[in-house]
Parts: sequence; structure tokens; C-alpha cells
Amino acid sequence: MIYYVTGGERSGKSSFAENFAKELTEKPYYLATSRIWDDDFQNRVDRHVSDRDENWTTIEEEVNISKVIPENAVVVIDCVTLWLTNLITDFENDIEKCLIFAKKEIHELNKKNAKIIIISNEIGMGLHAQTHIGRKFTELQGWVNQEIGKISHEAYFIVSGIPMKMK
Repeated sequence: MIYYVTGGERSGKSSFAENFAKELTEKPYYLATSRIWDDDFQNRVDRHVSDRDENWTTIEEEVNISKVIPENAVVVIDCVTLWLTNLITDFENDIEKCLIFAKKEIHELNKKNAKIIIISNEIGMGLHAQTHIGRKFTELQGWVNQEIGKISHEAYFIVSGIPMKMK
């Protein structure tokens, strides 16, 4: 079962998803997709880790997210935007290859015998990207978000910490 949580940066998506996961199970998993790019990002990751209690099990996977989902688990995937950043880096800015790979992974997630809460960002609602690759990344993010939205069983949009159920 796929639950989709989206919204802007710092909108409260992670808090909502983590609380939702704890409602579903006492022992949730947290699938971290991020690469540590710099000290600032390491601090962000450390803050996220400290926010979770000892009942959480962390899985780190930057690319092949469907391969690490435990059977019958509740898993928060945080987040699609960072995962796509990894893909665009690994696929050397080839948006088409990234999209094909991402869609395949998403459909594999949907086949899992688990409750998966996928967090993403609505970056297309922000400023128009100034660079070509920035615009292409925004398109990629939008297409991937649409794919997740289609297959999700429930979907939530978070604004200013307020969840709105879309589906």
C-alpha cells in the first residue's frame, strides 16, 4: 500500500509522515535516500535522526529503493527529491533515463507487501528555475510525483504544517 505525502520544503511533510507511520506500527522503518553533499546537509540529516526515537530502524539507500523494503513493514521513504538528485547525478543529467528508472522503481514499490509512505516535494510551485538542468529537474520531479500520485492509495498535501487529504 502506497501513501503519498507532498508539499513545499519545510512544510511539515516529514513530521506528518513519521507520525502517520507510528500510528500504523510501533516499529517503523525510515528509508533515507540522501547523499551527504556537505557539512550543512550532514547537520540536517543529524537533526532528522535525533527527531526519531529508538523504535525506528534506518535504512540508507540512494538509488535502488525498491530492493530494500522489508516484508510486512511500515516504511517512510524520505525523500523523492533527494533520490532524484542522486539519479540525475548518476545518469549524468539524462532526464529520460532517470524517468524510466524512477517509474520502474515506483511500480516495484507498489508490488511490495508493505505500507510505504513516500515523501516528495512540489518544487514546481516555487520559482522558475534559471538553468536548463534546473528546469529539466523540475519537470522530472513533476512527472515522478504524478506517477506516485496515480498509484497511491492515499495522498496528502502539507501546507504550513497542515495536512490536506487529496486522495
